[in-house]
Amino acid sequence: MESAQGKTPTGEPGISRRGVLAGSAAMTAALVAASAPGASALSPATGVAGTAGRTRTGAPLGFTPVPVSEADAFTVPDAYTAEVLAPWGRPLLSGGPAWREDGGNSAAEQSAQIGSHHHGVRFLPLPGGEGGERRGMLMISHEAVDAALLGGGAAKALAAQGVSAVEVRETGGAWRVVDSARNRRVTGTTPVAFSGPFDPGTGPHLGVLACGGDGVTPWGTYLACEENANAYFGTDARRWRPSETERRYGLSHSGYGDPWHREEPRFDLAADADGVPEAQRFGWVVEIDPRDGGSTPVKRTALGRYPHAGATVTESGGRVVVYSADAEDGEYLYKFVGSADWRKLRAEGRSPLDDGTLHVARLDADGTGTWLPLRHGTHPLTERLGWRDQGDVLLRARQAADALGATPLERPERVTVNPRNGDVYAALAGGPESSCCETDHAGDARQAAPHGRILRWREEDGDPAATTFRWEEFVSDPLSGVDEAATFAAPKGVWFNADGLLWISTGVSGRDLNQEGTGHAAAGNNALLAADPKSGEIRRFLTGPRGAEITGVCATPDGRTLFVNVQHPGQRTARWGAPDAGNPRAVSNWPDGRQGGRARSATVAVRRRDGGPIGT
Repeated sequence: MESAQGKTPTGEPGISRRGVLAGSAAMTAALVAASAPGASALSPATGVAGTAGRTRTGAPLGFTPVPVSEADAFTVPDAYTAEVLAPWGRPLLSGGPAWREDGGNSAAEQSAQIGSHHHGVRFLPLPGGEGGERRGMLMISHEAVDAALLGGGAAKALAAQGVSAVEVRETGGAWRVVDSARNRRVTGTTPVAFSGPFDPGTGPHLGVLACGGDGVTPWGTYLACEENANAYFGTDARRWRPSETERRYGLSHSGYGDPWHREEPRFDLAADADGVPEAQRFGWVVEIDPRDGGSTPVKRTALGRYPHAGATVTESGGRVVVYSADAEDGEYLYKFVGSADWRKLRAEGRSPLDDGTLHVARLDADGTGTWLPLRHGTHPLTERLGWRDQGDVLLRARQAADALGATPLERPERVTVNPRNGDVYAALAGGPESSCCETDHAGDARQAAPHGRILRWREEDGDPAATTFRWEEFVSDPLSGVDEAATFAAPKGVWFNADGLLWISTGVSGRDLNQEGTGHAAAGNNALLAADPKSGEIRRFLTGPRGAEITGVCATPDGRTLFVNVQHPGQRTARWGAPDAGNPRAVSNWPDGRQGGRARSATVAVRRRDGGPIGT
């Protein structure tokens, strides 16, 4: 079915292969509102309908799309090259412990190597070179481990998570990790500090875990986002029962099936050494200085505690604005707005991420939305109703958002801002119909979207600090179109390059990947796609190996190298089976392909053969 075409709240064509933008009452109301006098909207793009029913205006996508694939390979267009730059297990320094392809590296060795399960990635230029694009710090977040491929116990798993910081340079036509005093690992045992309204107790405070998406501040620091750290907590104490808060944050006796409490007592939910449960020390945004290898990571509690899918930073009159999402089905979109110009705060010795207000989104059916402040003392977040102080509100951000009537969404993930016009996009990875359609919230924006969708909104007057906005669907059902080059499912990552191209990375789960009967088979292996927001054109740019998700994406300042993360190739899938100690290559053997090896997460550098800008 061809997509609906016409004006949208942002003035650009939406993509709705089921005609949602034209057919639903909610979106019709939004379109009418957008065309009302005084509405903040751009003129719609004009042109003829393309083969997929999208308006084309001579879109800037200049590559030949790659086909859907089930191969155990990383595939890019013919005009491009791809080189594995930073795989799991690569030593941080040339004299460091070498990767053992039998999985036999110790925990101590792993802490001196690139971590596993690559997720967020950022390239931060360093002085020197041509505009800084030939030398920089590559920051890589590590979300989890696959025990069957990792080998070892909890100590090694702790060493494999966190963040890898490595200096990279382009020399002789290739990118390389180089020895540098800045190269380091932040792991599950690294000392950390806390700052902001929440008091974590006396400590010691150790570890950064389950790092998913990420962000970069205007002053050049890296934001690592703790996501599903609840997976690693558990207890054998039969009398332990989760509190309301612990239940709301997914804490249980068994975690996700392999908790660490038997080897690492601090992960025992029944232990409470200093009055602050250890689990409360995870689920935060962590600020790391990439240029100082000896600096202490700081957990910025004013940004709230929940499974952060990312931390996208923009500005409003000098104030920082940080967009994030709670990366589970039925959870919420958030926005932190700083209290003052970040330059002024830093000159006073204060962190701009400690001063401000966290908000949560309510999306109404008429296409409007409101940012609701999580502010102690305002109804219903009052002491009389059980909220002790602002630290308590931020510690229990999920429950505070519940109380405010925020809108649950189907697995909200990464958020990104269009550098050309300030429009904000959020990837919703989707959820089963049974969990996406029922809610007690009158303003619920969820729907039966098992394959995911992408939302787009514009803040009132184009101000990122505004408290109201207009929203729409940019993509409503990515699997129902007739254009094979644009087919995808489970969008989990969205990121804009400087030229205004939207990059969409996918993360279909192992349960559904390549699996007939779920509808996901049509999407093939997980992929990275490029979209032109003006014309609506989408093309598949690359596909990943079996079992992998395509996660973090970033580029050099000149746009001529794209860094792409491949997460957990070889992970268990319903289609291909499961790896084990006897056959770690059951699903994938990428990228090494060696008989005695195993699959490895990795950061890949992608470039055009002619050296031109990526994607155009």
